This record gives sequence, structure tokens and C-alpha cells, in this order.
Amino acid sequence: MTERLYYEDVTQSVFEATVTKCRKGSKYYEVVLDRTCFYPEGGGQPADVGTIPPAIVYDVQEVDGEIVHYIDKPLEVGSKVTGLVDMIIRHRLMQQHSGEHIVSGLIHDGYGFDNVGFHMGSECITIDFNGILTEEELSFVEEDANEAIYKDFEPEIFYPTPEELQDLEYRSKKALEGDVRIVRFPDYDTCACCGLHVRRTGEIGVIKITGMQRYKGGTRITMLAGAQAREDYAVKDKLVHEISQMLSAKPYEINEAVQRLKNEREEIKEELVAVKTKLFELKRDNVPAGEKCAVLFEDLAEPFEIRVFAEMLLEKCPTAAVLSGNDDYGYRYAIASREKDVVSFVKGANKVLNGRGGGKDNLVQGSFMASAEEIERYIRNELS
Repeated sequence: MTERLYYEDVTQSVFEATVTKCRKGSKYYEVVLDRTCFYPEGGGQPADVGTIPPAIVYDVQEVDGEIVHYIDKPLEVGSKVTGLVDMIIRHRLMQQHSGEHIVSGLIHDGYGFDNVGFHMGSECITIDFNGILTEEELSFVEEDANEAIYKDFEPEIFYPTPEELQDLEYRSKKALEGDVRIVRFPDYDTCACCGLHVRRTGEIGVIKITGMQRYKGGTRITMLAGAQAREDYAVKDKLVHEISQMLSAKPYEINEAVQRLKNEREEIKEELVAVKTKLFELKRDNVPAGEKCAVLFEDLAEPFEIRVFAEMLLEKCPTAAVLSGNDDYGYRYAIASREKDVVSFVKGANKVLNGRGGGKDNLVQGSFMASAEEIERYIRNELS
């Protein structure tokens, strides 16, 4: 059985070992050592990576009780090797894992909800809880979690006896057998966990809850811890300053500047609608008297605009079709009629003109993938 050095000292990055097995797998060579500092994926924590020169360690898994290192080059069985763990990645993972424990413990103790799903990704941590949390509640959790960091205390890791375990209150998502490893952040969390954690909470640096959503009857939150949180802050801080410069507003006033822009945009949209309505009225009035089916093409018109225009045209003729687009990417259509069954018409038109869409009563909308000439000819032939 492989000696697990990572449990003895989470800061040890270099170790000597003997190769006990080496086999060719489907993608990598699979190597087993008599001792290792490489943590295998487990407990929600991704595996360590690094090197066993001259090989690169891409993954580490526990398979049937063996710790298997997945590497790109074979190693001779019986040979002495030196392993080097990438401690930058290891420490980032420990920051995230310890941060997750504190947050999950606070939510469990404060609101009675269990962590029923946990994923530590390259961009963020996601945690699923079996209850509904509010933004205000999560704000309190984040504040208390960072208070745990500022206290800078040591987590406790121990293996209780079966009798001690029976009387111990701790979090665990599944029934456990054999020796149970307990990780305790005093006053914040006690949980059965096989993962690696920071030596003191101060190493986490900062915890930031970045999002929440309803998920399977509970709440899914996203959070960042340590280096991830710092990097995220740097990116967002840069964006805030760039936006503040573009808006000529102070960083803490950009929300007000954006609101002003939105209000101005709405005013411009209203003015544009009024102008287009006038334009549509002029074009409607220019439709020849006695026209049975008006077919007009409008450049850069929105779906609601071509619908409005088609309905306006019914004041001048019994049937109208308004389209917007081009021969390369197709045309959006709105077809209305006071006399024709346009719902039945468009079913056939969609087949002939490679279209999709439909409607009800006297109006249909959708798109055709055909040339303007083909579209106009077909509509006039069928609806005039």
C-alpha cells in the first residue's frame, strides 16, 4: 500500500520513492509508487499535478486501493524516482476547499441546509444546498466566512474512535466505513473529509460568493476563494475603471451613469418608433389603390416593426407582406390579411421557400431562406 505523504505534511512538494508498478494505459502510463506526495482526486478536490522526471504527472486517482499516477513516459519498475508536486496549484485547491468547508458549515449551522453537491472547477466553486437561501442571508454568510479567515486559526484534523464518532456531530454526504477522517474548523464546521486543507485559515486570503440560483428545489451558489478570488477582483476592477473612463464617471458612480444611458436609449427608441411610424404611414399611403396584396421589403427592420407595418397596410389593401433581410441570410416576414387564410398559406410557403414560423387569426411571422424575387413572386401568386 502506498504511503500517503500528503497527509503528513501538505507543504511537502518533493519526495523520493520507488516505482512498484508501471503499465501502459489507453492514454497515459499508469504508475504506482511505494510512497507519494501526489494527492489523488477525491472528496470534491481535484488531483495534484506535477512531474516525476522525466515524466509529467497529468492526473492521480485512487483505483482499487492503489494510488495511480497518470504520466506521459514509462518508468522502470524498481527504480528510484523523485516526485515534484506543483504547489501553486495545490495551494489554490486547498484555499478553495477550506473556503468551501467554512461556507458550508456556516449555512448548515445557521439555516439547517446540507451541502448536497460540490464541484471545484477551474473558474469557481459551485455548491448545491437542499434549501432556499436569500441574497441577504448569503451576504451574512460571506461576512462570517471572512471573519474566520481574519482569525487565522488552525483547522483540526483527527481520526475519532468508533465510540467518539458516534457522539460527534459532523457533516457527511454518505455513510462511512473504516477510519473516518474529520476536518474541523472550530466554531465554523466539522466534516468528514479526505481532502487537503490550509494550515491556517489566514492562508485562504478571502472568500467571495459571486452568484446564486434556484436549483432542484434548493440553492446553487458560486464562490471564489484565495488566489481565484484575488484574480477575479483584479479583472473586475480593471473592467470597472475602463467603464468609468468610457462613461466619464467615477468608479462608484458607474451604475448611475449606466442608468442615464438606459433612459436616453429608451427615449431614442421612442423617438425612432415615432419616426418609423410616420415613414410606414407614408409608404402605406403610396400603395396603389386597388392593390390586392402589397409586398414590401424593409431594410434593418425589427420583427415587431414589420408586424406593425403589415397591420398598417391592411388599412389600404386586403393582404400585406412585409419582409426584412437579404438573399444571403434570408428574410424575416410578417404577413397579414383581412380576407385570406394566411395560417394555411404559410404552411405551404415554408415548404417552398425553406421557411419556418406561423401564427394565428390574420397574422403570421417567421423567416424564409430564399431570394427576394422568389419570395415576392410566390406571395403574389398565392395571395393576390
